[in-house]
Amino acid sequence: MAQLPSRQEILDWVSEHPDATAKRDIAKAFGLKGAERIELKRLLKELEAEGLLERRRRHYHDAERLPPVTVLQILPPDADGDIFARPMEWQGEGPVPRILYAPLKSDPAIGAGERILARLIEVRGEDHDYQARLIRRIGTTQHRIVGIYREGRGGPEAGGRILPIDKGSDKEWQVRPGDAHGARNGELVEAEQAGPRGRLGLPMARVLERLGDPSAPRAVSLIAIHQHGIPDDFPDEVIAEADAAKPVGMKGREDLRHLPLVTIDPSDARDHDDAVAAELHEDGGATIWVAIADVAHYVTPGSALDREARKRGNSTYFPDRVVPMLPDILSGDLCSLHEGVDRPVIAVKMRLDAQGNKTGHSFHRGVMRSAASLSYEQAQAAADGNPDAQTEPLVYNVIRPLWGAYDLLKAARARRQPLELDLPERKIILTPDGRVKSVNFRDRFDAHKLIEEFMVLANVAAAEELERLRRPLLYRVHEEPTAEKLDALREVAEASGFTLAKGQVLQTRHLNRLLEQAGGTDFDELINMTALRSMQQAYYHPENYGHFGLALRSYAHFTSPIRRYSDLIVHRALVLGHKWGDDGLSHWDIENLGETAKQISETERRSMAAERDTTDRYLAAYLADRVGAEFTGRISGVQKFGAFVRLDETGADGLLPIREIGREYFHYDPDAQVLMGSETGLEIGIGQRVTVRLSEAVPLTGGLMLELLEVEGKPLPQGGGRGKGKGPIRKRATQSRLAELKRAQKRKRVRRAK
Repeated sequence: MAQLPSRQEILDWVSEHPDATAKRDIAKAFGLKGAERIELKRLLKELEAEGLLERRRRHYHDAERLPPVTVLQILPPDADGDIFARPMEWQGEGPVPRILYAPLKSDPAIGAGERILARLIEVRGEDHDYQARLIRRIGTTQHRIVGIYREGRGGPEAGGRILPIDKGSDKEWQVRPGDAHGARNGELVEAEQAGPRGRLGLPMARVLERLGDPSAPRAVSLIAIHQHGIPDDFPDEVIAEADAAKPVGMKGREDLRHLPLVTIDPSDARDHDDAVAAELHEDGGATIWVAIADVAHYVTPGSALDREARKRGNSTYFPDRVVPMLPDILSGDLCSLHEGVDRPVIAVKMRLDAQGNKTGHSFHRGVMRSAASLSYEQAQAAADGNPDAQTEPLVYNVIRPLWGAYDLLKAARARRQPLELDLPERKIILTPDGRVKSVNFRDRFDAHKLIEEFMVLANVAAAEELERLRRPLLYRVHEEPTAEKLDALREVAEASGFTLAKGQVLQTRHLNRLLEQAGGTDFDELINMTALRSMQQAYYHPENYGHFGLALRSYAHFTSPIRRYSDLIVHRALVLGHKWGDDGLSHWDIENLGETAKQISETERRSMAAERDTTDRYLAAYLADRVGAEFTGRISGVQKFGAFVRLDETGADGLLPIREIGREYFHYDPDAQVLMGSETGLEIGIGQRVTVRLSEAVPLTGGLMLELLEVEGKPLPQGGGRGKGKGPIRKRATQSRLAELKRAQKRKRVRRAK
């Protein structure tokens, strides 16, 4: 009779023979038969209960080791370009094993976030614990969920559910007891899908991270960050590179410290990446200097800083925080053009004639020293003759030349006729503890427009310079609206009593003519919003397709490299073209320019969505105490399920469900963009002035629900009520009214065409 192995002997065998860990294999290894196998089974169960072994199907594994075949998620490359992976089902007590993915030449390319089934080889004496060999690809990262965790009836041990926080979503997820990750009832959590969904029941989810109290003021932007997958922590290697950065000396750079360059930014600006100066000439022309932080010096191709900046694509701004593209030591210090300190820049000198046309430009890599860090309010007050102690010494040699050059650019802009949308920007003011104090509309001064015009001119100069040097770059592309979107804009314009030219090549001046017609009328904001919605979304591309909105042939982003990766690429292209150093565009940059353009266009849209969602949630929180109050607004959209109303006071958009419009049935006409009452013929259409009552405000989702009280100053007509009368007769009557409405609109269009 063979001797029963000791507990340690079993553990050693399982560790040394990961491919033969079934009970049958262990029994065979120790020569156990009959009753001895029963004793082995008991011993294995003891080890399993104590957590020393883990049973998966019919095999036993060391709980502190991974099985030889397992599912991994691929992580982004590290500073050395090595690719690591994380195990999806690590149950050990210690740190998660470090797994190096070692693909063969014949293996397909695997991207960060993908999941693979891999064979693991344990290694010793290395900086990692395992090497992984690909067996097969499984797919991309599982669907991420941000929601509220609710415990099941049996308490924490019973698992629970995740309730959605997305506006308009009622999808819930079920969480198994072992997948709750310690989440508590009512906590905000981030989770991922756990396996395929079956035919019946809720889809399964696994909690990844507990995010805390969802009602906490600072949770608003945190929700958006996690919901949209915005990276908000810098890896250690990125921080280490940033910490090692040093101030730049004058070697190899032009001394620009004699120029009266100043920064003009919002009073709460977190970084300063552009400075401006101007000089007026006796012939009526001017010279403009625009100096931009030389981020390319610090963020070099292929570095950890570079890879992280490319992954983020841009900074994301929220009312209570910023998720920066670069660590703060760079974005807030070494690259920021602070007053009175030397900073490296790439500057462009531009010459204007007396009509404001750019007649030439030159680029310089140098060092500047800002004469002042001004706010828009300060600069505007000084230009208006009310300088403060800081701007008083700057009036004659800084402020007046800047405004004189701006007058020239205004004249050139008027001839160019870029799209002149006038859309007020909301500003959410928070209390020190993060709660909404007020919602205002940002003041817009000539100082804002001056900086915008200077930056546009510098961006044009950068694109033209790189075309002259024949160096690759990323253009900022904005294509003209599609025919379908123009038709929709034309419908809204005609319904509001205005006209939009048809039958000719569309130019921005045609749209400006429409905006001028609406200016000062009740339809001003509506036409501006509809014109904006008709526009194509701008994006980045290595090919030049022009910029429709700005009415420019060549345009590139050059002026914000602290917060946009596109501008960093343009800076590197200038460095390469002018042979300023070895930190210009790399071969990898050039070969992957198309992929970079696609990546940063997507991250830009991601940030815009996160910022918009956060604003909606803050506005809902601000209005939550005013449920039941009445507001004025304008119908901004119509759908078959109801209408959207933009409130005058805050600019918030609320939903007017069709059930809250009146006591009759409403039918939706997508062509006329109206809802029509089946009994009274009441029309609800885009642009109408309405009075509504706030019936619900949900800060967690940002949703606002409204109840309609008045249309164009008149109370709602009293219909017969839902469910009353003869349905077919009512339906025929409504169809008749809709048909007549369409005929009337057609006659109106024909008359205008004549």
